[in-house]
Amino acid sequence: MTTKQPFYGWKLVGALWLLDFLNMGFPLYGGAVINTYMLKEIAMSRSTYGLGFTLLNLLVGLASVIVAASIVKWSIRRAFAIGSAVILSGALWLALLASEPWHYVVGFGILIGTGISFGTIVPVSTAVTRWFRRYRGRAMAVALSASGFAGFIGAPLTNKILAANGGNWRQAWEVVAGVAVFSALVALLFVKESPEALGQIVDGKEDRGDSAREAITNTLVTNFAWTPGQAYLTRSYWMIVIGGIACQFPFFFFTAHWLLHLRGAGIAAADGAWAMGLFSIGAVGGRLVGGWLMDRLPARFAFMMGLCCYLLGSVLAISVNSHALLIAYLAAILYGTGFGWTFVCLNTSTAHFFGPLAFPELNGMALLLTGVFCSPAGFIGGRLFDIHGNYTLAFELNMVVAACGIVASLFAMMPLPPGSGRR
Repeated sequence: MTTKQPFYGWKLVGALWLLDFLNMGFPLYGGAVINTYMLKEIAMSRSTYGLGFTLLNLLVGLASVIVAASIVKWSIRRAFAIGSAVILSGALWLALLASEPWHYVVGFGILIGTGISFGTIVPVSTAVTRWFRRYRGRAMAVALSASGFAGFIGAPLTNKILAANGGNWRQAWEVVAGVAVFSALVALLFVKESPEALGQIVDGKEDRGDSAREAITNTLVTNFAWTPGQAYLTRSYWMIVIGGIACQFPFFFFTAHWLLHLRGAGIAAADGAWAMGLFSIGAVGGRLVGGWLMDRLPARFAFMMGLCCYLLGSVLAISVNSHALLIAYLAAILYGTGFGWTFVCLNTSTAHFFGPLAFPELNGMALLLTGVFCSPAGFIGGRLFDIHGNYTLAFELNMVVAACGIVASLFAMMPLPPGSGRR
């Protein structure tokens, strides 16, 4: 008798969670802490420091189309392996060679950024889109929540390691290099390309049973086999892209300058690291809420609610001072919640509206465009600080960007297939 193999999808989500934890959490969130120690030894302006984050975020976006093409031509697993290899090279560059500002910009901004692009968002979200339909939002949220846990664990832990070893940031980058090697092994052993590759089906259920739940899913998820060319002609796709800009611009600024903002307000490094950790935990909660809502509500409503967190978080961030740590912690939680919530909405909306076949290219293009528009956030924030001596105007700019995203989301409705009406 042949025993039916259990549905692998949720096990795959666990593997994707671990890969996101390793490939984004440590190079980005841990790197944000490491770089503040590097700044003490390698003298550079805040603009140059922000430029490293700007290039990282830009490369995450710019490489996304190449990542999507590599997935289509080769496999999801190979994309992960390439990402690990590039992160490894960037970490070793910083650990062994960095001594000038341009070394930091190349190593962190270009190499680490490219590696993160290959090793996280596009392959993770593509795998979830292929394996899930009814539970896609929740699966996407769980898989992408890992970087939040990594930030909560990695930022304070990295700060403790650096404090204990006398601020040896080179040693910290060596740890990141080791993590990259481990992530490659995880991808090669546990990532499976599609349900069909294992003789299974999407969601793992031949009889979906719950007709009411299936009816809700059918109103939220397309049954039409969209092509990328058809999707590009719809208004909804471009509204998703604008929402993605509103999702990522405040986040890119925040990860580059939050610790420096707190330090300038007189908050100790240890407290700042905890604030960054709370930001990461907020991102986890936001992802779970956003994913749950994406399986139940029209995407635009879930998107709009998440962007509101940035508005309140920015108001609190402007008020941060050394005598009110609670305000700093709440601002960090709201920024994390806003990012996690809307980032899941960004990726899941594209999957829901246009389906798994078109998803890699559409998602890669969306990340490329949002990366191009949002990557200057770190540099702009640093420049505004250099001019005004504080980050107030930068947080106000984040509020304007979030408001624009809320307006765009109003028009991001489920598109009808070509020739049938609304585009």
